[in-house]
Amino acid sequence: MHGNFLYRLTVLAVRIYARLLFKLDVHWRSPLPAGPKLFVANHPSASDPFVITQLLYSRHLSVLISGNAFEMPIFGGFLHRIEQISAAPGQTKSAFEQALERIRAGHSVAIFPEGIVSPRQGGCHPPRSGAARLALSTGVPVIPVGIYLPRERSHYISSRLTGKPTAAYWYLHGPYGMTVGKPLQFQGQVEDPEAVRSVTASIMENIALLADASEKRVRGFFPAPAGLTSM
Repeated sequence: MHGNFLYRLTVLAVRIYARLLFKLDVHWRSPLPAGPKLFVANHPSASDPFVITQLLYSRHLSVLISGNAFEMPIFGGFLHRIEQISAAPGQTKSAFEQALERIRAGHSVAIFPEGIVSPRQGGCHPPRSGAARLALSTGVPVIPVGIYLPRERSHYISSRLTGKPTAAYWYLHGPYGMTVGKPLQFQGQVEDPEAVRSVTASIMENIALLADASEKRVRGFFPAPAGLTSM
């Protein structure tokens, strides 16, 4: 119960921050289906795992987040308390197993199939198979999300709080667009490598198309200031 309160408080804080400092623009192409869902999105900044919670504001969303975040003093413990999922390797339960448990318990999960922040120059990294394997293992609706933000506005922040050097591009202010696509449903055997490859490709193709739509919309409403160009 206490963890749920902390989660709601966190999502509220993100909402206030987004309204004050982001020109948050969300376009829905379809209502969300009932029950647990698997959100899949591209990953242009380290801020994305927090902003994506706004898509399921009234319900709990567990997001797969870089293991480095969980190693940070205080903050890592906080992420555990609000039931987020560490993507660090070598855990007692893998991120996949944790996500599978959450979905089977009736909760929704969000995953960034690239596994790391998208290339600085734009586009996406080749996707990993975790999202496809979760979709085939559970049969839940897959909700593709395309994110766009002007990457030239991102801030490169490094630290040694985990005892080792870590760094990421954080997006702290400016226009932030999300296009939420129609639910996708996949069938097949998770043990079938071809089925996993096909679903992985389909998921990433949908994300890329939605990210393009977000970019066109955001650039139309919020043209880049003079002197700023895309990276």
